[in-house]
Amino acid sequence: HAQLVESGGGLVQPGGSLRLACTASGFTFSGQVVSWHRQAPGKERELLATNAGVFSNYADSVKGRFTISRDNAKNTVYLQMTSLKPDDTAVYYCKCDTRGVWGQGTQVTVSS
Repeated sequence: HAQLVESGGGLVQPGGSLRLACTASGFTFSGQVVSWHRQAPGKERELLATNAGVFSNYADSVKGRFTISRDNAKNTVYLQMTSLKPDDTAVYYCKCDTRGVWGQGTQVTVSS
């Protein structure tokens, strides 16, 4: 049974950093396209970053602040977030695009 579990969310002050992790079970991330998304209250889900091996793409809203990476040995994908703003507050989801599998989401709140 393919499953993704996110972790690392929480409360952080503006300007701070967080690293989200997404661990797969039931399949391996190796060779798969993976992505991070977020959804704020009352807004549509937004694609933030996509990784296909050595290539990554980012939404303009997070380019230069967020970095997607993967550790195939740990079967985990990461989203390093820096210079966080209150507008970054949302539930963050990882997705294995190749398999169409979503994680359950992790809450990130940026507030002083």
